[in-house]
Amino acid sequence: MLKTVLLAGLYGFSALACSAAADSGTHHADLCPDGVIDSFDVAFARRNGMSAEEIMNIQNYVLGRTNDIPRQTDEIDESCVLEPKGTVHTGEGTFYGGDYEGGCAMLDPVSHDYRIVAMNLADYNDAQLAGAYLEVTGELGTINMLVTDLLPEGKKGDLDLYVDAFPLIAPAEKGRVPVSWRIIPLNTANDAPISYKYKEGTTEFWCGIQLRNHRYPITRLEYLDENGEFQEIKRRPYNYFESDKMGKGPFTFRITDIYGQMVIDENIPLSCDDTEIIQGHVQLPE
Repeated sequence: MLKTVLLAGLYGFSALACSAAADSGTHHADLCPDGVIDSFDVAFARRNGMSAEEIMNIQNYVLGRTNDIPRQTDEIDESCVLEPKGTVHTGEGTFYGGDYEGGCAMLDPVSHDYRIVAMNLADYNDAQLAGAYLEVTGELGTINMLVTDLLPEGKKGDLDLYVDAFPLIAPAEKGRVPVSWRIIPLNTANDAPISYKYKEGTTEFWCGIQLRNHRYPITRLEYLDENGEFQEIKRRPYNYFESDKMGKGPFTFRITDIYGQMVIDENIPLSCDDTEIIQGHVQLPE
């Protein structure tokens, strides 16, 4: 039955996909297919003419499939969908030395529990993939890496691995090798909520804020204004969202990831201490 549902979704987008799934009680509507039912399947269904009822069935499943993640919104932001989950990218891998400090993503201090990597400008996309967690594969194996820096001279798909990580995927003497990579959930997001760090110089009159420990990369950050409307905060290429209109807090944020998944985090205080990491209360869905 599942195979029939998937084929119906892929080739015809007929009512068979959702009606058969509804009969089974599970809404099997992996229309990509990528092994998961997520916001991309909702966007895919809309673009391909499925009925409103069928789309709602898939969307309801996506929004309610887990109990441990707060169900904070009633919609998927399709404009934020970057790619299907699990999309594989290819390019060339090189390596660099130095230390863990000073990456363009401004994530200092970076724990040495992570292996770190710099990403080409096109994929980094003005810090959209800052803090992304990647599964990187070369001829010798696969490792997980955190995006902390930029590779300005790299072509789309290229990565520059930290020197201690490169030999785990390819012989060091080669220097430049083919690699593939995909975005995976950040491992520490399983046990802790999204957190926040304010930029040096933050006051109630101007605020720079950075998100950390997010399960997937962030596309959009908004705050709830005094009129009860969400206002987008502009993101800078150095991975801070900045505004001169937010006020003194505490803030309610709406966070949207690269798969259109949204959560709302309430009662986040303002801090003028640029060394403080403030824990939120929510985490993005898987």
